Amino acid sequence: MFPQSQILTTHLPSIPPTDCCLPKFSTSLFTFTKKTNFNSSKRCLSRTSAFRLPKCAVSVAADPTHSKLDGSNKPFPAEVSRTIMELSSVGTFSTFGHDGWPLGVGVRFAVDAEGTPVLCLNSSRKLLSADKRSSLHVQLEQSGLRTPQCTIQGSIDRPEDKFLLKLQAAWKKRFGEEVDEDLIHVVSIDRVLQIEDFKEDGIWVSSSEYKAANPDPLREFAEKIVYEINTHNMEDVNRFCNVYIDLNFQVVEAKMVWLDRLGFDVRLMSEESEMFEARIPFPREVTDEKGVKSTFNCMSQLAWEVDKNYQAHDFKKAKQLKKIASSS
Repeated sequence: MFPQSQILTTHLPSIPPTDCCLPKFSTSLFTFTKKTNFNSSKRCLSRTSAFRLPKCAVSVAADPTHSKLDGSNKPFPAEVSRTIMELSSVGTFSTFGHDGWPLGVGVRFAVDAEGTPVLCLNSSRKLLSADKRSSLHVQLEQSGLRTPQCTIQGSIDRPEDKFLLKLQAAWKKRFGEEVDEDLIHVVSIDRVLQIEDFKEDGIWVSSSEYKAANPDPLREFAEKIVYEINTHNMEDVNRFCNVYIDLNFQVVEAKMVWLDRLGFDVRLMSEESEMFEARIPFPREVTDEKGVKSTFNCMSQLAWEVDKNYQAHDFKKAKQLKKIASSS
């Protein structure tokens, strides 16, 4: 069984379909409710329906304001790192002490417009040596199933006076408190190591790539939507796996891990109790909460029709499966 995710209480409201779905008819087919799973068990469709849903294809066009795709319909590591830094507020700051030994301490941090970490160091700065090389390691737990991480390497130093007001504003925005300008430090960014999860290899991101990337536009409500779908629409998550992923086994249990502007990741279990992770792309890029909900309704409707043989699937299925090793 999957670990329980963090509890959120707001349910997804009803939203009419967008133009990616059907022309207007009863919007009850596109409703997120507590009592039904995308209303999939009560759809009133016949094999002779006069309409056809546009296919939810697996290709996505990248927004030029974001990093280019790497062929897997996933954001580049630079964008993932920027998202982690935007959603997190605590990390492990490591540097060299006066005795030459590496020292790591837990810190709170904010970020400026380019993702540069802003730290408030009081007594801790007494531990800093002349060697200003340092790192900030940050983690983001996703649905209790995955913990992407980024580690920023650079140098710790005091900011220039001309930046102090903006950095103080960034700190107040994140923590709701004033900060003494004498305590503000920044970690200049030389490079960033992005890791998808524990026990996995990382990818190095250059300073320029990191600063040029944008954090994911869905980040502020991704956790809420993932929780709601995992809690109230598990039947649809299972159907998504069986319909949109090219599998040679039947999925017995599935859970959404996280979503972003290009699609979502699912963790699924086979009949042999083997665990896998797969990526299901959105038909097109989505940039707001309404678009996410409408897109899920569209994909759920199509998956239900294909599953019930009301429509043949003539779309490309996701083929990349990553086997998840047991944590025991």
